[in-house]
Amino acid sequence: MRVNKYISETGICSRREADEWIANGRVSINGVKAQLGSQVGEGDDVRVDRQRIGTKPKSVYIMLNKPVGITCTTERHIQGNIIDFVGHAERIFPVGRLDKDSEGLILLTNNGDIINQLLRSENHHEKEYAVTVDKPVTEVFLNKMAGGVRILETVTKPCKIRQTGKCEFNIILTQGLNRQIRRMCEVFSYTVRHLRRVRFVNLKLGALKSGQWRNLTEVELSTLLGSEHTKPQSHQPKAGQGLQPRPKRLKL
Repeated sequence: MRVNKYISETGICSRREADEWIANGRVSINGVKAQLGSQVGEGDDVRVDRQRIGTKPKSVYIMLNKPVGITCTTERHIQGNIIDFVGHAERIFPVGRLDKDSEGLILLTNNGDIINQLLRSENHHEKEYAVTVDKPVTEVFLNKMAGGVRILETVTKPCKIRQTGKCEFNIILTQGLNRQIRRMCEVFSYTVRHLRRVRFVNLKLGALKSGQWRNLTEVELSTLLGSEHTKPQSHQPKAGQGLQPRPKRLKL
């Protein structure tokens, strides 16, 4: 197995990050500095910053209903970071981001390769949001939003959008530009008052309350990854925030 894949499968980082660590001389195999493309065999001593890393841990895939005010970062020194908020025993990472001012569904996992797979732009994963704005929604506004809006020196991809209330609509995106929905609305002089992600591909927020999380089921994970043979190593779904022991931080 290539060393970058071995490192990512321990759950401490993605394969891309592992490549950076190797290139920077932070990784060794049996006391010898690893190179990009180095192979790891059974029983080899693999270390990052002189700290030995073990075999692949049990995979964790959870869905969190993130409250407003929680930041999607793994930087533990930032107050209100998502890692401390969840307090999971495993070293997990958020899949993508959800603005601090927004709430709703976000995935977290300790599988770095899965994160890369889900975030590849060519996969065009659908993300659905329920949005409330500061004034009545018009047909002209909806059509312009659906056709693509120029923000951040680019034009957003065409999207699906439908009105759900006087000042409310649901929008389905297949990209994730920074504060995309808020910026799109601002172009047409609308201000977002409330934004909640309600769906990611096949996963729906459902009755999960704000601040609660649960493990994905095998069916959910298999559908998400597009393979009937993908089996998560997780317990039965369980909701609850702050009920799990805090992870021991691996300083890498």
